[in-house]
Amino acid sequence: MKLIVGLGNPGKEYEYTRHNAGFIAIDLFAKKNDIEFKLEPKFKGMIGIKSFNGEKVILLKPMTYMNLSGESVIAVMNFYKINLEDILVISDDLDSNLGRIRLRDHGSAGGHNGHKNIVSHVHSEGYKRIKIGIGRDSNIPVVDWVLKKLTEEELAILNNSAEKVSNALLDFANDVEFMKISSKYSEK
Repeated sequence: MKLIVGLGNPGKEYEYTRHNAGFIAIDLFAKKNDIEFKLEPKFKGMIGIKSFNGEKVILLKPMTYMNLSGESVIAVMNFYKINLEDILVISDDLDSNLGRIRLRDHGSAGGHNGHKNIVSHVHSEGYKRIKIGIGRDSNIPVVDWVLKKLTEEELAILNNSAEKVSNALLDFANDVEFMKISSKYSEK
């Protein structure tokens, strides 16, 4: 069993903001694979489930807001008895240019509050990640930048990246070795 988590903030006011890159990517993957999300209060999130080659894959969009994402992740992990190595988290990446995709099989939170909260709940940095670059503007405070709505041009770039991430997620769901997925989709 695998768990794919898209990080973001719930609510219309956060839709199409940089911090919701994980939601944008997981929503596209769900749409392309006919997976419907359903609110599951016990998991503090939206859940979608589908089998790929006989293996159940759970999609999760935490509804806890970014800074408490770990509460939702650990609830699903514990309920379904999912191993840490079978978890993949999609998030925005402030330290990469807009649209750049980076895959990692583990790593530090790197200042990302969603990852910090997940690490504190699962007590490990050993889960897989796909990071989607959102760039940075040194003239705008980080909090304002990540919650700023994307322009049409920026959204087009992010949607193009989400398409690539969706393909990487399909490989992950179909049990392709993660290092092969990483070398195929990570951008320099």
